[in-house]
Amino acid sequence: MNYKTRTVIVEVISAIFILLFVYAALSKILDYEKFRVELGKSPLFNAFPGATSVIVPLTEIVIALLLIVKRYQYLALYISFSLMVMFSVYIWIILKFSPYIPCSCGGVLQNMTWTQHLIFNIGFVILGAIGILVYPSNIKTLSAVRGKACAL
Repeated sequence: MNYKTRTVIVEVISAIFILLFVYAALSKILDYEKFRVELGKSPLFNAFPGATSVIVPLTEIVIALLLIVKRYQYLALYISFSLMVMFSVYIWIILKFSPYIPCSCGGVLQNMTWTQHLIFNIGFVILGAIGILVYPSNIKTLSAVRGKACAL
């Protein structure tokens, strides 16, 4: 696969992730109270729903911003992939082991069943993996060199 094709694929995947994270964060922020209350009902987050309800949308916004900046795009793709894996594992745990299934998603996502949401997330895990695998290697190297120079 040539450089231009790889770059286009990465840009499209990054744009899709940016839309997802900004949309998800804004949905949570706009209906913050519902999001916080539902997190409080979650068996995994009921001990600290306040902190989690702030950290999750903030993290989504930061990742979206990192995806925009070329220098951090490769790292942001790894973080996006990892976050989608964590969200998918969370959904799987809730579906498998929880007697109560909280509904903390907003917007269009709240209309999905949890199984549909899991499939949706797995689709984004796959997109993240593709973005990482096809990321142009000369840009990865350049980003790594720049990162080391700035760290010194």
